[in-house]
Amino acid sequence: MKLDPFYLIVDSVRWIERLVPLGVKLVQLRIKEQSDEELRGEIRRAKAVCAAHQCQLIVNDYWRLAIEEACDFVHLGQEDLAAADRDAIRAAGLKLGVSTHDEAELETALAAAPDYVALGPIYPTILKQMKWAPQGLARLSTWRERVSPLPLVAIGGLNPERIDGVFAHGADSAAVVTDITLNADPEARTQEWIRKTAAWR
Repeated sequence: MKLDPFYLIVDSVRWIERLVPLGVKLVQLRIKEQSDEELRGEIRRAKAVCAAHQCQLIVNDYWRLAIEEACDFVHLGQEDLAAADRDAIRAAGLKLGVSTHDEAELETALAAAPDYVALGPIYPTILKQMKWAPQGLARLSTWRERVSPLPLVAIGGLNPERIDGVFAHGADSAAVVTDITLNADPEARTQEWIRKTAAWR
């Protein structure tokens, strides 16, 4: 399986409606603390936009809703992975991405037979408080060897200036949140990411 090298992560369907039409081909909908009804509505709208623009939608955490809404990809953190019904996820035909931050988490992720593995934070990030120090590029190279042939996603503190180093050290896709959503011009920044990842597309 091949992932687009630019992996956008956003916290609402409004961002998907704004940015996916610009040419985004891989997006994760990561919503926290909404009711199932609200989440279902967001997922349905996101699916429609992504289908119209040939963009792969990945639903974060809410694997039951992803199954019910006939999504085809879910991403789970370690706690969510432990609680999820992986047999149900597989039976529904969903692909699975898993977050990792250390060796123990990598072992847990690989045991779940994921379709990709994410490593982070590569650089310091302002997205959320992390108990893990920045992983650095050398850890990416190590993970590349460990997860091969699965796609490897780098996340945490990434910007267009760091793209070359991330891909040179084995990442297949660069996940980005705040470099887009906190930018003064998210549309222009998204287009910059698309251009600068073209060589790996």
